[in-house]
Amino acid sequence: MSRQGTKTDRSGGKVIARRKPIQLLLRRLLWAGLFVGLVFPVAVILFYRLLPPLVTPLMLLRDAPMQYDFVELELISPSLIQAVLVSEDQQFCEHNGFDWKQMGIVWDELLHTGSASRGASTISMQTAKNLFLWPSRSKVRKLLEVPLTLMLETLLPKRRILELYLNIAEFGEGVYGAEAAARAHFNRDAKGLTRGQAARLAAVLPNPLERNAGSPSRNVQNRANQISGQIRIAPAALWSCL
Repeated sequence: MSRQGTKTDRSGGKVIARRKPIQLLLRRLLWAGLFVGLVFPVAVILFYRLLPPLVTPLMLLRDAPMQYDFVELELISPSLIQAVLVSEDQQFCEHNGFDWKQMGIVWDELLHTGSASRGASTISMQTAKNLFLWPSRSKVRKLLEVPLTLMLETLLPKRRILELYLNIAEFGEGVYGAEAAARAHFNRDAKGLTRGQAARLAAVLPNPLERNAGSPSRNVQNRANQISGQIRIAPAALWSCL
């Protein structure tokens, strides 16, 4: 047997040795892992470039009747777009998926106090999580968010990423997306939301199962007022990529 896995017959010819079953299994597992980890997400993201998601993992995991109606960005109130950008990701038009400055602030807080007063997830990261991953916090999930976010930023324009986010974000129990949220909480379509209503919807995003945009607590209303004030003074560059 040669070092290349061949053997010589009596006539001097070479015969290729058969691969061992374990080698074939490992090779197949490698290709399967490559497909699941790279090819499949890319194919799905390219699908979402043109067509809306039928369902997300979060929708399947929640045990509640689902309200979900995908609409184009033009059919969502500019006030809600501005409120979400102001409250969730003010660097959305500038970053490549990750807000390194915000992540540095959170990291410093963790080092000095052991906890963080805010999150560092961008809209791109949240969209990647909502499209592909599960809601519970874990290091594995956060690790998987990184390549998925890079894929989103590479394959989709910013406008489409925001459109996807606003349509699949959870705004209440079983309520997904701006259109369903506007109807559930304010009995109107997403395009007709006022600035105050839009700010209340943005205010519940960090914890939509415990906060209610239609009947806001004092804390939610205070947060909505802050968001409304930020919209008034926000520079146009904040939504320049849209």
